Amino acid sequence: MRTLDDILEEYEFLEGDERYRLLIELGRELDEMPAALKTDATLVRGCSASVWVYPTDDGGALHFLADSNAAITKGIVALVISAVQDQPAGKVASMDIKAALAPFNLSNQLSSNRTQGIPNMIALVQQHASRIAAA
Repeated sequence: MRTLDDILEEYEFLEGDERYRLLIELGRELDEMPAALKTDATLVRGCSASVWVYPTDDGGALHFLADSNAAITKGIVALVISAVQDQPAGKVASMDIKAALAPFNLSNQLSSNRTQGIPNMIALVQQHASRIAAA
């Protein structure tokens, strides 16, 4: 998975539809999420599309699997995941993910339907991280 800085560097050179294509590409680059992990516990509430986020603890670093039934939304969750991927659970739990995503200015780039679930994606990622850090 690309780093958030690498994605931002490319994103800044693009405009309009090209940015949509980049988000779709990011979604396609996500690790495959097995259907068995797409449960009520991993479902992000409040999104216009179905979105699932599942954490794995890989020796102290969280590795997230994510998926969505909508291409753009899958790209958005990929962007959120890229901000936290392979970081320690404690760091992810306390990270200001919203600030990390601010340079993408998603609320001005995408419709409100597409961005309404982002805070919920971030909240679920951090809930998973907090639970794992406390264990």
